[in-house]
Parts: sequence; C-alpha cells; structure tokens
Amino acid sequence: MTTEQWRAIQTNDATADGQFFYGVTSTGIFCRPSCHSRVPRHEHVQLFPTATAAMAAGFRPCKRCRPAGLAVTSASWVATIDDLIKTHYAEPLPLAKLAQLAHGAPSYLQHVYRAETGQTPLTTLKQVRLQQAQLLLLTTTLSSKVIAQKCGFQSSAYFSTCFKQQFGQTPRQYRLRQKG
Repeated sequence: MTTEQWRAIQTNDATADGQFFYGVTSTGIFCRPSCHSRVPRHEHVQLFPTATAAMAAGFRPCKRCRPAGLAVTSASWVATIDDLIKTHYAEPLPLAKLAQLAHGAPSYLQHVYRAETGQTPLTTLKQVRLQQAQLLLLTTTLSSKVIAQKCGFQSSAYFSTCFKQQFGQTPRQYRLRQKG
C-alpha cells in the first residue's frame, strides 16, 4: 500500500474512489476510500483493484458506502454481525461499537438484526458469552471469576446471575454436575 492510498483511506478521499478498494481483515468488510467508517488499523487493511476482487477474497461490501454498487442484504449483514459477535465477544461490545465494526448506525443495526433473528444483537452476544463460559467450565479449572472476565462479562456476579437464568444452576453447580 502506498502512502497516498493510506492517506486516502484516512481522509475519506472521494477522488480515490474507483482507483482501489480496501478490505479490513478484522471485520471481513470492504469499502471505498471515501467511506466515513472508522479508520482501520493499517495492519488490517488489504487493497483490491476492484470490488469483484474484494468479494472473491471473501470480503463483504460495506453497508455504509456500498462499494459494489448494490445494497447488502439484511441476511448477509446479520451474518457479518454474528461473525463480529463471535470474534469480539470477550471485549466490551456495546451496540455503538458493534455498529461501528459492522459499518452501520446503531438503531438501524438493532432494527435489522431484530427483524431477521427475532432478538437483539446484545441478546446474541450474551448467548455467545454463556456458550463460551460453558465450554471453559467443562474444559478448564479456571475460577468463575476468571471465566467471567475471559468471556466478556462485567462482573462475576452478573455472570453467575446470567448463567443461572439460562441454565437453571450456578456455574459451580454446572461444573460439578457435568464432571460428576
């Protein structure tokens, strides 16, 4: 990547549109240089001469700048959101950050996600975190507090409450019953 191309991405330079497209490896999304999404890390950027080349490499078009000239389907966008949740579940992931990663507005993301799945993205995030916690309870000897941290829960008390609501038992009870 040249210095000019990187500068075009950083400054959302519309004059660079059509000269190249850039994919962000951490999100799997590709954009035009003029896209007003958050500037990605330099090491996560991959350049493509055409939108077709970016799609052939497995990147999805951005919902914001529509680099392929076509609207992204809701189902495709929800799949991207699900991938982002599965990748970033251990981090703090409020709706605003998720929307930023998915190149959309928080309220629109929430609306589309609920229409497609019947639940909110944050409900899905909690489910993914609980599934990961289940796995760690069964495959490690880590404490509930450490598991809560590794799975992205704000506190071990909140983790225990969520776990008990979902599975009808505390994390400790779950571990003992599954291993016993």
